[in-house]
Amino acid sequence: MSKVKKAVIPAAGLGTRFLPATKAMAKEMLPIVDKPTIQFIVEEALASGIEDILIITGKAKRPIEDHFDSNLELETNLKEKGKLELLELVEETTGLNLHFIRQSHPLGLGHAVLQAKSFVGNEPFVVMLGDDIMEDNIPLTKQLINDYDETHASTIAVMEVPKDDVSKYGIINPGGEVEKNLFNVKNFVEKPAVDKAPSNMAIIGRYLLTPEIFHVLEQQKPGAGGEIQLTDAIDTLNKTQRVFAHNFKGTRYDVGDKFGYMKTSIEYGLKHPQIKDDLAQLILDLSEDIKKEKGITTKKTESKKTEKD
Repeated sequence: MSKVKKAVIPAAGLGTRFLPATKAMAKEMLPIVDKPTIQFIVEEALASGIEDILIITGKAKRPIEDHFDSNLELETNLKEKGKLELLELVEETTGLNLHFIRQSHPLGLGHAVLQAKSFVGNEPFVVMLGDDIMEDNIPLTKQLINDYDETHASTIAVMEVPKDDVSKYGIINPGGEVEKNLFNVKNFVEKPAVDKAPSNMAIIGRYLLTPEIFHVLEQQKPGAGGEIQLTDAIDTLNKTQRVFAHNFKGTRYDVGDKFGYMKTSIEYGLKHPQIKDDLAQLILDLSEDIKKEKGITTKKTESKKTEKD
């Protein structure tokens, strides 16, 4: 049985939700405090035992390649000035076994994954989407690999979402739990209407796939949005070989839209050793200002007012 040693990170999207910032900057390079979002994904892959990573890029994505390349001038400057902690941070992103390929036309996630066929070969692999940062004691990608070691089958990460949000995701029709947090799947549906969704268990951006998915993708017709949808291909694959769903119980940070990005930045900022105290104080101060602006009175304030009266 082949071990899972390869990961594919699609990063060819246009990032239109973050315009105008992404007009000349890769969305995946937007920082969470001081670390680009794509670096969180690469770090999860490495922590899961992945050895080779293919990043699928597009136009205006050159900064991603530069970020993971060495910068001799910067490294020499930091070393000469004795800024060894910063030097260590810079060197963390170099020397990795990364590969890059360009998706010339944005024809959907399924089409992007198909670009990895030569890189993957006849091996199982993981697909990791950059819009989702996952946090758990065991990395989610490693959890999927552990499942594969037992089942030898494709496994898709899912998570329960509010029912009103199901139309934003690929949704599974679960067929029963076979082990703790591991489900059979009857079928997969891409972005169903709320009243037609078979469940509220949504695909959340981590996929462990067998190489047979490439044959399916080559035959796959465009689906939602006129694009080659990976969810549709997985549903087809599920008709010929078992595909499981792993119910993730950790924390998911969605950085694919403005609010999710800001929420993630704040939560990570509150953990960052250099800014957490100042940020916490700022939030407290802003909270008081917002309360005054909206005329919100806390119980503590009401109690003091009653005592004075």
